[in-house]
Amino acid sequence: MVRHVIVWKLKDEYSGEKAAEIKAGIKEGLEGLSGKIPGLKKISVYTEPLASSNSDLMLDSLFEDEGSLKGYSVNPLHVDIADNKVRPFVAQRSCLDFEIPN
Repeated sequence: MVRHVIVWKLKDEYSGEKAAEIKAGIKEGLEGLSGKIPGLKKISVYTEPLASSNSDLMLDSLFEDEGSLKGYSVNPLHVDIADNKVRPFVAQRSCLDFEIPN
C-alpha cells in the first residue's frame, strides 16, 4: 500500500467565509473521487486545522501501489478537480508519498 499526503496553504487573499467555501469545495471534490479511481482505497480531506498549524488543509489518501498513485495523478477526474478547485486557490503545496511496510 502507498500513502499520499498533501498539505496546502491557501493564498493570503482568502480568509473567513471565502476560505471555508474553498476548503469545502476541495474536500467535496477530492473525497468525491472515492470509488471512481482504480487503486484508490481511501481518501480524506481535513479542513479544520488547530491554531498551532501552519497549513490550511490536508489530503490523506491510500492506494494499492505506486502504479495506482501514478494513475490517479493523471486521471481526468482528478486533474479536473486539481485544476479547478485546488491550484487556483493555494499558495503552497507539500507532498509526502510513502510505501506502508507489510
